[in-house]
Amino acid sequence: MKPLAVTGLGVVSPVALDWDTFVAALADPDAARARAFAQGTVLSPEKFPAARVAEIHGFDPNALLGDKGHRNFDRLTKHLIVAAKRALEMAGLKRDGAFVGALGPEQIGICSSTAYGSLDAITELNMVAELEDPRYINPARFPNTVINAAAGYVSIWEDLRAPNATVVDGNCGSLDAVLTCETHLAHRRADAFLVGGGDVLSEPLYVAFERIGALAQGDDCWEPGSPDSTGMHLGEGVAYMVVERKAEADARHAKVHAVITGYGTAFEPPTNDAFLLNPTPVAVARAIRLALDDAGLPAGKVDAVVSSLAGFMKYDAAELHAIETVIGPDVAVAAPKAIWGECFAGSGALGMAAAVAFLNGVTPAPLVQGTARPCKNVVVTAVGYYGNVSAVVLRAP
Repeated sequence: MKPLAVTGLGVVSPVALDWDTFVAALADPDAARARAFAQGTVLSPEKFPAARVAEIHGFDPNALLGDKGHRNFDRLTKHLIVAAKRALEMAGLKRDGAFVGALGPEQIGICSSTAYGSLDAITELNMVAELEDPRYINPARFPNTVINAAAGYVSIWEDLRAPNATVVDGNCGSLDAVLTCETHLAHRRADAFLVGGGDVLSEPLYVAFERIGALAQGDDCWEPGSPDSTGMHLGEGVAYMVVERKAEADARHAKVHAVITGYGTAFEPPTNDAFLLNPTPVAVARAIRLALDDAGLPAGKVDAVVSSLAGFMKYDAAELHAIETVIGPDVAVAAPKAIWGECFAGSGALGMAAAVAFLNGVTPAPLVQGTARPCKNVVVTAVGYYGNVSAVVLRAP
């Protein structure tokens, strides 16, 4: 991979609604975790008394986007637009809604991801059809049921006219969006891309994972990386990075916050066709090795891993085993999902954002093993449920 520069970041998460607050939250993970898992509003406490989820708090779309033009957008779309707007401004590509500098709308695209982004919209319209009548479905809200609608609305709102792709690949999607971005940049289909994505909480999503026994309940033991953890806690969040060819970012004198140097992905099918879920250390190890090879980076030069550990014990054990096998037992392994829960596609996007913070002086935390040290090279992992794994390598600017 030719080096790709990260020149802007936008975050909307349970711990912060902007980049500076996000960095401050990572520096105080205990306080950030308490804020993220405060009393939420998406799930009814009366209906789900044992639910413990990390929710985005204090998000006011009217204050952030104005009071017109977004009434029929779903929650994911509003979050993504805010993240995109702030990432573009941080990169020096837009100011007060207008393009500035060398790049115009035809030169900026989107490589976004979501796993379940339209689930709440589908549920809403389905309930109207079942409980009332299909005639009462609001046609203005129907587009929200399409999985790539959110990224489409981002491009319309921000007037981005270069390629717009949505990767739907479960937990790995935001990291796989890096490969999509690299491909477009290599073919010079655009000069900058918003890369990332996210997911939001919804009642049907919670019920689905609760019914398959994947969630820790109430005061059950929940701690990513712990052999005693009884399951995950769900969260929500989105993040976008502005990614450009490194040489051209330098040429326009953009501030580079991190450099993406490698990407790897792997898949290992279940050994038995009767099983769908597959926690496999083989795929994790292969994806990390491929990412390190792509970056030309020896394993001993990795300072930290921003892991995908979420409290789902079999998957956590597989990932930790693979990290120890490829990189070694002493590397610092951070588990940021301990702060904001399992956000699916949003986890990879927030994980890359956390890696950028760690590369710019924030001490990696919370750690499940190893000792934190100043970071020059960080590996970010995303482990899917079906044997799919992706990894990205970032280095300090």
